[in-house]
Amino acid sequence: MAKKGDKTRTDIVDCAKDLFYTQGYERTSFTDIVNATGVYRGNIYHYFKSKEEILEAVIDQRLAEFRIVLKQWDVRHSTPRARLMAFVQMIASKRKDLTRYGCPIGSLNTELAKDQHDLQQSSKALFDLFRDWLTAQFIALGYAAEAESLALHLLGRAQGIAVIAHVYGDAALLQGEVSRLEAWIEESIVQSGLS
Repeated sequence: MAKKGDKTRTDIVDCAKDLFYTQGYERTSFTDIVNATGVYRGNIYHYFKSKEEILEAVIDQRLAEFRIVLKQWDVRHSTPRARLMAFVQMIASKRKDLTRYGCPIGSLNTELAKDQHDLQQSSKALFDLFRDWLTAQFIALGYAAEAESLALHLLGRAQGIAVIAHVYGDAALLQGEVSRLEAWIEESIVQSGLS
């Protein structure tokens, strides 16, 4: 069982993660985090000295969560095709949030890249994690020479889908683009000769 202090810290990070996603990092104040958690400001300062430190903890938590998901996909799906499809299905499964708020890691990176370059370098690790995992899937499909390029193409298309669905507030548009992305993966597999 987690200690009370560990639970409080986790609660702060969870609340901040949701606020940074739904409101944006810049628009979320320390007071917003205090109000959302119900933890006194002084107690939050016990764990985090600044909003930047909270963001770093949010990024670390997201990295840990995504690592678990990727390991689960590696275990659950025996082929690179199935793993790539799991990635695409993740987009479809998040269509409500993506349509309303955009992609959590894409939105955060875009916001931070404007004037918080040090923090953006930390948040870029979220994309790096997916890029590296997707690259491994394309290598397994026999695309070693262009695996990273294909991984970035897939990430770019996923981000584009999230942005367009968010801009137009259209979950059906997102689903249609997910279907096109699945067809692109199938075509890549046929071309690789691993169909």
